[in-house]
Amino acid sequence: MKFFLLHISLFAALLWSCFFMTACENDEKTIKNLNKKELGVEEVKDVVVNYTIGGKTKAILKSPLMYNVQAAIPYVEFPKKLHTDFYNVLGKIESFMDANYAKYKQNQNIVYLRDSIVVVNLEKGDTLYCEELYWDRNRTGTEFYTDKPVRIRTKTETINGKGMEANQNFKNWHIIQTVGRVKIPADKFPR
Repeated sequence: MKFFLLHISLFAALLWSCFFMTACENDEKTIKNLNKKELGVEEVKDVVVNYTIGGKTKAILKSPLMYNVQAAIPYVEFPKKLHTDFYNVLGKIESFMDANYAKYKQNQNIVYLRDSIVVVNLEKGDTLYCEELYWDRNRTGTEFYTDKPVRIRTKTETINGKGMEANQNFKNWHIIQTVGRVKIPADKFPR
């Protein structure tokens, strides 16, 4: 009787394992799809982001469209225009920035900007025009930088160059390689 029960147990175990072998069979396409990491994308319209430090507003960003992308390297993308006002310690706007595109790499604290970028210091009146610019919070004093062509308009001249570094309020800036300088009185600048 023990021999008979042992055979039935072995037969049941064999039958059970055959069931699992056939039930767990997947085609190759299904397995590949399981291994793919799908991107999670959140879409936000008419976005307003208030960036504060110690309870004080440092910047307010506005954009008509934002994508928050959860990928291996997560990022936030602004594919349709971006406007940012930067505030001083008294809570007044000291400079602003406009761009047609921006991408923020969250784990690096770097914003990549491109396409029709304008940065204006409201106190001095200096204005930066360029097509590609980076903003890096970790570069204290030179948060804005690029190695591409730039044009800076001051109250008395227009300076063309390649490469630039500037602080966030655009009060202090440095063109890496000046390629042209035109002195023009402020009243002669086209509006």
